Amino acid sequence: MKGWMGKTKVLFVFTLLAFLLAGCGIENLTALEPKGYGADRAMDLILLTTLIMVGVFVVVMVIYVITLVRFRRKKGQEDHIPEQVEGNHKLEVIWTVIPIILVLIIAVPTVLVTFDLADDSSADELTNVNVKGNQYWWHFEYPGEEVQTSQDLYIPTGERVYLHMLSSDVIHSFWVPSISGKMDVNTENVNTMYIEAYEEGVYWGKCAELCGPSHSLMDFKVIAVSPEEYDQWVEDMQNTDAEAEPETAEAQEGQELFEANNCMNCHAIDAAASGIEAGPENNGPIGPNLSNFGDRSRVAGVLEPDHENLTDWLMDPESIKPGNHMTGQYPELSEEEAERIADYLMQLQPSEITPESAGE
Repeated sequence: MKGWMGKTKVLFVFTLLAFLLAGCGIENLTALEPKGYGADRAMDLILLTTLIMVGVFVVVMVIYVITLVRFRRKKGQEDHIPEQVEGNHKLEVIWTVIPIILVLIIAVPTVLVTFDLADDSSADELTNVNVKGNQYWWHFEYPGEEVQTSQDLYIPTGERVYLHMLSSDVIHSFWVPSISGKMDVNTENVNTMYIEAYEEGVYWGKCAELCGPSHSLMDFKVIAVSPEEYDQWVEDMQNTDAEAEPETAEAQEGQELFEANNCMNCHAIDAAASGIEAGPENNGPIGPNLSNFGDRSRVAGVLEPDHENLTDWLMDPESIKPGNHMTGQYPELSEEEAERIADYLMQLQPSEITPESAGE
């Protein structure tokens, strides 16, 4: 009896912890508070399937309790055999037809939503973005605006934005739970989906397909701003000057070190489109575009955007994102050199439209 009570207490504690931990999370990283069209449709399906499952559970439990009470073994009837229902056609039809109906109730709306979210008939009239998944970062090119960036995807609110997605290495999965569902990002075929955010804000995105040792750190952000602010951001990015001289002496020294260490072999510092097309014949850029690095919401996708974290990343990226393709691709930096390059990168701020202005 004592051992049984002990196991019950342990089970109760773990159940309580599960409920408490289920309430932990990051704002704008949940599918249960939809703030976009795709997430809204997914929420409808979640509620529908949950309602059906709860209904089935309740009905089964009611039948179970009635059976236990009504047909329990009674004193003096130990050898009594209840009426058998094997071969009862009416019952067999009922418990065959009901599950089929329930499956259809779930399947039909699911198929309709799937086709709805995959509809690209109006893509030519709206904003299109080529998305390239890499270990462990994301690249975004706006072919209509001749702008490219990485890690932070800017979109206008209240409008559909079509994403044409391809991977340069392994299979990834694009997921912004607050505003859209998931879509696999493959190496040989382009998958298309659209996203639409109802309100301004910074929405967290994740790679939802195990893609290597730093899969859990392959984060990105969707920055939803008003259509007017989006147009301003595009104009600002189109006018970036890669050859502009930094204002401070430290940043100027950092620019020289950036060029001397061949960082530009992998990283662009202007936002002009480079002809990167979503297709298997083109692997896209080697490293993230840095044209608006100073406005990024995170360093390396996961660190707070400050000078210290950027310096740590430059000195030892492997300790932060194991398996990344930046490690060992440039000469070892001293702490002072890393700090100067950080000074240079942090001042790359071509626009006043930033994650902070979007309400991060």
